[in-house]
Amino acid sequence: MSTNNGSRLMAQAAKEWNEFKKDRLSMALAFILPLFSILLFGFGIKLAAKNIPIIVQDNDKTYLSREYVARLYATNLFEPALIPPDKEQKASGDISRKALDKGWAKASLTIPQDFSKNLMTGKSTRLDLTIDGCDIANTQLIKNCVHAATLHFGSDLKAQANGGIKAPPVVDPYVRVWFNPTRSEQLFIVPGSIAIILFVYPALLAAVAFAREKEQATIVRVFASGINGLDYVGGKIVVYFGVGIIMALVVLMTSYLVFDVHPLGNFVPLAICLPLYVLCAVLFGLMIGNFASSQTVAVQAISTLGFFPCLLLSGFVYPIKNIPFPVNLFSVIVPARYFVELSRDAFVRGSGWDGTAHIPLAIGAFILLFFALNLLRLRKMQMPD
Repeated sequence: MSTNNGSRLMAQAAKEWNEFKKDRLSMALAFILPLFSILLFGFGIKLAAKNIPIIVQDNDKTYLSREYVARLYATNLFEPALIPPDKEQKASGDISRKALDKGWAKASLTIPQDFSKNLMTGKSTRLDLTIDGCDIANTQLIKNCVHAATLHFGSDLKAQANGGIKAPPVVDPYVRVWFNPTRSEQLFIVPGSIAIILFVYPALLAAVAFAREKEQATIVRVFASGINGLDYVGGKIVVYFGVGIIMALVVLMTSYLVFDVHPLGNFVPLAICLPLYVLCAVLFGLMIGNFASSQTVAVQAISTLGFFPCLLLSGFVYPIKNIPFPVNLFSVIVPARYFVELSRDAFVRGSGWDGTAHIPLAIGAFILLFFALNLLRLRKMQMPD
């Protein structure tokens, strides 16, 4: 009996593989899109702000005011805003306000005419900083950077007044960045991207393949042949799990060759959890295709239930604890949430099982759930004897 079951499963797998090879769209989804996606995520997503356009109106035009402006640009956060020459000539009144209104600059700084005079006489002087609040991600960053540059400039002026002797700071922190000392964005983006790609694309392939058979009514012949649900699902799992593993190898190799992202420390957790995660994605896709009535519905369901939760509720872009309650509770049922954690540990932290021992258990629970839902659904769809 077990031999017959095994032969039926392999026959179903062979049939599925032949259909997969003939479908160029599936081949593109399996190998071209994951490669394109990891390159797009790695090169396209930038979280660290730089080259923020700022317009500085220096009404003082003295050595000290020019020194302050140079100190501001030395932060490597700002760059001079590019204002069309004709607009600058025709502008009447405050060019800074017009630059913000037109979107030419994200911030404007006005240095008063008595800037140097007040500094030399020990009087306080006011700098007018206006920030474009539409860019909420950089608003606080611009404010803090200008404030820090101003404090540093004032500290140097006091040192010059005291004969070059700087007063020691009250608190002098010694700061080190652990695990990612160069603050490389790619070490943050690429490991998270691997989790997104290896869940969405295997699931999409499996869902489309299952829904195609239902849409074209070829699944009726399968049920009429007497094959049971376990053999039918098993055949599809064998093929798309194999395709998913090849996909994973392509993505991992690209991450290493292009972005120099490679595993650190103990490699075993990643080696164990990656196949489990791919299997989880395939079973999720089969479940979606099992319930979908057409390929279009399957694709839309993968986008809604697969891609967007992976992107927004997995901790890929921002920490889960920053997601407001009770929305953050939904992250518990997002498989990518656990693999993002594992991937960043494997490629950045390298702590091994110490912080990731719970992850294979969580992924295993999803595998059992999706597999059970597939079998229950297929029992209802099978033709009676």
